[in-house]
Amino acid sequence: MVTVSAQKPPAPHGYISISTKRLLHNLEINAGARASVWVDSMRASSPTHIKSTPDDQGAWNLHHPSALEMFEQIIDASKGKQIIMFLDYDGTLSPIVEDPDRAFMSNKMRKTVRKLAKCFPTAIVSGRCRDKVYKFVKLAELYYAGSHGMDIKGPEKRSKTDKVTEHVIFQPASEFLPMIDEVYKQLVETTKSTPGAKVENNKFCLSVHFRCVDEKKWSGLAQQVKSVLKEYPKLRLTQGRKVLEIRPTIKWDKGKALEFLLESLGFANCTDVFPVYIGDDRTDEDAFKILRDRGQGFGILVSKYPKDTNASYSLQEPDEVMDFLRRLVEWKQLSMGA
Repeated sequence: MVTVSAQKPPAPHGYISISTKRLLHNLEINAGARASVWVDSMRASSPTHIKSTPDDQGAWNLHHPSALEMFEQIIDASKGKQIIMFLDYDGTLSPIVEDPDRAFMSNKMRKTVRKLAKCFPTAIVSGRCRDKVYKFVKLAELYYAGSHGMDIKGPEKRSKTDKVTEHVIFQPASEFLPMIDEVYKQLVETTKSTPGAKVENNKFCLSVHFRCVDEKKWSGLAQQVKSVLKEYPKLRLTQGRKVLEIRPTIKWDKGKALEFLLESLGFANCTDVFPVYIGDDRTDEDAFKILRDRGQGFGILVSKYPKDTNASYSLQEPDEVMDFLRRLVEWKQLSMGA
């Protein structure tokens, strides 16, 4: 169990005299600047706000070429090694939609992932609640890491009496559950005044979706969220793709979840393992960086637009992800047949 202790405020030293009007003016400027930074960041997370020239796209593609076009080189690099697949859900296996409760994956994608799991150990690593992403995917043979890796479960196994046992591997943030439930209720109440805002309880973390919020109200929404969190120093605010994320302040993310799953599978210190992580969000960068630092496998960013990333390759959309996964399955089946 990971514990987090709250920091003590610094002891006061001296006092300086300053006019109340001037103090309030400075506070307003600082608050406005902070809000501006958040709004700029929220805009940056929206693909519709990303502007790039053909030259920018070409230069980016040189450093992050299409995983489909580079498929043969990828396979050459993986020969003699065990491929392990890690897949984000939203924007990777399913399209990004306005209503997060309707982010369904296609039957074709599900069939592809099922075939993939027969060829390689496969994990879904999502910011979503593990139970919710399982209901979307509906494949019991996978590993699931929900809440940005803070809720990890292995594949279901059947005993000799044909009973299904659900094995939860790791939940490093269990002590935060009461606090997260409390903050969830406050956020739902606080954000009611912002049309289009949706608060999602992902069990070990919370998501405030602003995909359907008027851009003019983004600053106000960010302030509402921060006003709730100021009373909870053990929770931190981060940002994903048109979503504000509230997570415990423990050192755990999708990269840590990837390392934990590799260790659980028996590949912690192996040189003959080839992890492949596919994702579209800022939170996936933690996993991309781990792979780059390890010098094993690679990350694939799903994006139509140039982005700063630690991924080695790119795919433009979930349909291309499905094509890549199908080619992996076909290659594995052919190599096993040979």
